[in-house]
Amino acid sequence: MTTSSRTLGDLFEAFEREAFRLETLDDYSKSGSVDAYQAFLAGEPQPDDYNAGWIEELRSHTEKGKRVYRVHILSRPLTDYLRFELGWGYRKNVSGGEEFFILDITDKLNPLENVPDFWFFDSESVAVMNYDGSGKYLGSEVLPPERTAEFARYRDAALAHAEPFTEWWAEYGT
Repeated sequence: MTTSSRTLGDLFEAFEREAFRLETLDDYSKSGSVDAYQAFLAGEPQPDDYNAGWIEELRSHTEKGKRVYRVHILSRPLTDYLRFELGWGYRKNVSGGEEFFILDITDKLNPLENVPDFWFFDSESVAVMNYDGSGKYLGSEVLPPERTAEFARYRDAALAHAEPFTEWWAEYGT
């Protein structure tokens, strides 16, 4: 589902400076890592090689001086899936150089209500991530350049209202 001949994969391969991700859902369990999520729920320890492919990709970018970072909008109490994503995913991905921020809307209004999940590359290219009501990934849509300024504002607002994951996790993580 794209409006351009470029795909999300193309944007990942071509970015030169930064890749930003906004996450808005509290459950992506239908979109991948299903076995790992089930292992987490069963209380099993995190495998040493968990997310190894993504960590390798992150390192290939960050070792070249590229920045990969994201903001997750969430509220407490955390869903089981968010406990998994933050506890297993984010904490592991930091080792690959990815940066994380949390926009906790537990006690405040969401400044980005109805903004979709997206990736934003080099402040030039946007790919909106489409999910169904259960969090199943349906595909991405690369938007036309005219939409870039709009998504730059979303990114900037998310970062302005978020706090570093490590600080947030130290206070609220389990």
